[in-house]
Amino acid sequence: MLPKYFLPLALIMNFVFCETNSEKQRLNRDDPEGLYGNKISDGDIYSVDELLQSPKNFLNKNIKITGNISEVCPMRGCWIEIVSDDLKSSIRIKVTDGEIVFPLSSVGRDIIAQGDFEKLILSKKQAKMWKMHLAAEKGISLDTADIKLKEDDFFEYRLYSDAAKIF
Repeated sequence: MLPKYFLPLALIMNFVFCETNSEKQRLNRDDPEGLYGNKISDGDIYSVDELLQSPKNFLNKNIKITGNISEVCPMRGCWIEIVSDDLKSSIRIKVTDGEIVFPLSSVGRDIIAQGDFEKLILSKKQAKMWKMHLAAEKGISLDTADIKLKEDDFFEYRLYSDAAKIF
């Protein structure tokens, strides 16, 4: 006879495995075109350049942004980086882990995303840890003692999104 906790444990393990498998499938999806999350509302859509020319005008507001996807979180698809027209500036779009998974095949595609535009301020320790985390996602190991920080490493503009369309 099986222990009484076997069935609940088996169901939990099955759920975890299926969810992880589903997330992995979404991350490795060949065709990234489509809607992600909620429906995008009507209204103005801003470019990366427009937002970064006067970011204070948009901070803590729900806005829509468009740009070209230059990078996708390689671990979970939980963030993407979109670049300005001149490729010199970028904004990270962050989503709730597992709720929206941007496929790796999204790189090079255009996107419209909606969400809250915020400025993330980092301490020296946080900035170094963030750089280590980003490197680790790419399979690169860094020592914090080797990380040299620049002025713009202490903050990051982000759009916390719950709605996006890749085309």
